[in-house]
Amino acid sequence: MSLPGPPPHTDLCGAPLPPLPTLGGAALRNPPETGAARRWMDAEVVEVRRETATTSTFRLALPSWEAHVPGQHYVVRLSAADGYRAERSYSIASPPEDVGHVELTVERLGDGEVSPYLHDEVRAGDTLTVRGPFGGWFVWRGTRPALAVGGGSGVVPLMAMLRHARAARAACREVAEIQAVVSFRDEAHVLYAGEWGEGSTVVLSRQSSPVGRPAGRIAVADVEGPLARVLRAATCERPPEVFVCGSTPFAAAAEAVLARAGSPTEALHVERFGPSAPPT
Repeated sequence: MSLPGPPPHTDLCGAPLPPLPTLGGAALRNPPETGAARRWMDAEVVEVRRETATTSTFRLALPSWEAHVPGQHYVVRLSAADGYRAERSYSIASPPEDVGHVELTVERLGDGEVSPYLHDEVRAGDTLTVRGPFGGWFVWRGTRPALAVGGGSGVVPLMAMLRHARAARAACREVAEIQAVVSFRDEAHVLYAGEWGEGSTVVLSRQSSPVGRPAGRIAVADVEGPLARVLRAATCERPPEVFVCGSTPFAAAAEAVLARAGSPTEALHVERFGPSAPPT
């Protein structure tokens, strides 16, 4: 006799989340010009919410919405009058239960083409041309216990995972254990301040934390407890997953810390961005 599998994971309306991967073949950070079953659409910006001095969240109402999987992203396209176009991928911060909307958190990069425009010019009531959701590898469906480790703007897809878990529990739906360990430079750079509650560990690299942790990068002591809770929740049928997202140096440092803490490597998902400069 075979045991029944886990119930399908659903959004707030009870519809199954989309099958993975959403792109044919290997998962890509940027979708190809052809072959990706997602069309460009004009989304209304219904809110711009400042997270930090250099980071804002753009809440979009989509004319054609479908539930994303936490960890996926949208592509934003800007078009100039002379025909020049610039496209950038931004992770989704909102959960799939936020029907009809997505929230994209964008850090302003001084030398960027897209992020300065979004920060300086875009206001509620404007429209943005977007395409998505994309991504089939760095995603969490909520069916397997997970440890999520992120630094700086790399926490954005992790917040979508946490929000999804909270929404599922609030609706009395089954969802796996998830623990997050996130790192920021100091309190002024903390994204989603006030949302890192139970199940989250906040590390400040250049400032002592309110709970008394000395300033410093993520260390083994920061991940041991969360990792142990995830491993206790895992079973043979639902093995653990580990997600790491951040700059290239942050991701490398976090991987080394996780390895020293005894984290399983067979289910490690890493998403890196930016230059390979030394971590700060």
